[in-house]
Amino acid sequence: MSILKAALDASRSYLRDHPQEIARAARSALGLRVGVPLDAFRWLGALAERSGKVEDLKIDAEPPGIRVAASVDLMGTPIRASAVIYIDRVAFSEEELTVAIRLEEVTLKLNGEAATPVAALIKSGSLDLSNPGDLMGFLPDRSPVLAEARGNRMVLDFMRDPKLGKNPIVRAAVGLATAWVTLDGIETDPGHLDLRLRALPSGVFGVARAWRKHVVVPSLGRLLSRGR
Repeated sequence: MSILKAALDASRSYLRDHPQEIARAARSALGLRVGVPLDAFRWLGALAERSGKVEDLKIDAEPPGIRVAASVDLMGTPIRASAVIYIDRVAFSEEELTVAIRLEEVTLKLNGEAATPVAALIKSGSLDLSNPGDLMGFLPDRSPVLAEARGNRMVLDFMRDPKLGKNPIVRAAVGLATAWVTLDGIETDPGHLDLRLRALPSGVFGVARAWRKHVVVPSLGRLLSRGR
């Protein structure tokens, strides 16, 4: 069974068992929100567990954030990791796809015995888990998406990925879409992760500018080049 078919079957089953979700989705749409049940992330987590890379994954709401815990292998060291994740800022536009993340209550516990540098650091208590961003900043070969890592805060800008930022088709699609509606915030309630949207962030003139830049001007350019 494909993942897509499994997801559709799981969605239908979930809606049969939770018919109130349909009414909630309608109310959320009127308020420019999209609510994703946390059970959907738990379902995805179960798929990740089957790969063997993650075990005993737990996802729970910690409004307005989300608590995630899992058993993983970190550089040959079996650990139990846990943290509360808060989304402090979201900025989606043609120029940036930025999410600022704050990590609180970070814990790392050994899940068994291991004679590794990571195990030694955890046993000694030398790791400053109150500032995970500082630790991320020192990692070698860090992803270009990681724009900033300091204290307990990390900023991810997906436009820094060359596959996105240097792809003119992607930039045009993002520019057009975010001129109409953009993601303005992410928060949780006890059972959902809510995506807060904002319509016409730059007004109708912003839509006109985006349409002219990404549709009208390229189309005229193609027509002129064909006529030569």
